[in-house]
Amino acid sequence: MKKDIILSGVGGQGILSIATVIGTAALAEGLQLKQAEVHGMSQRGGDVQSNLRISSEPVASDLIPRGEADIIISLEPMEALRYLPYLSKEGWIITNTTPFVNIDNYPDTEAIMAELKGMKNVILIDVDAIAAAEGSPRVANIVLLGAAVPFLGLGLDKFEQGIRAIFGRKGDEVVEANIKALKAGWDYAQKNRK
Repeated sequence: MKKDIILSGVGGQGILSIATVIGTAALAEGLQLKQAEVHGMSQRGGDVQSNLRISSEPVASDLIPRGEADIIISLEPMEALRYLPYLSKEGWIITNTTPFVNIDNYPDTEAIMAELKGMKNVILIDVDAIAAAEGSPRVANIVLLGAAVPFLGLGLDKFEQGIRAIFGRKGDEVVEANIKALKAGWDYAQKNRK
């Protein structure tokens, strides 16, 4: 088993929380893990990106070569496009459809969506709307993780365990809100997979 994952978004969206849950699930399964993060100007709404490599075999490098990523998980649609050169020919893009417009010259949203819709393997999901419908806008990142679970090579239960381990100290209400969000994203991906 081997998965090379690029996580991307904007500072404050919860990219590193997604990486932590995936890493916890992978380690609990006995898998090897390497991770590299770029925080940039994350506290000012800048690009945040993480390379996450999980494998049943030892992983030599924490960086994913161009054209080798199995999946791009992005909380921001323009950021998903930024990392396309790293996606393998059969790789998947799982991205939020709601843009985080934090620059004056943000590209045309319709053009971004048109390019994403033209991709071979893509799940486009409005994680903000789903999180709000589930009762907690703060769990949008976990909705996105749930949509990515079918492509990560581990069962949904492993990610539930990861959530319990990561968020357990915050109380049962927070844990249950995140598990509910995970399942909502997973359900969406199952129904909207090309």
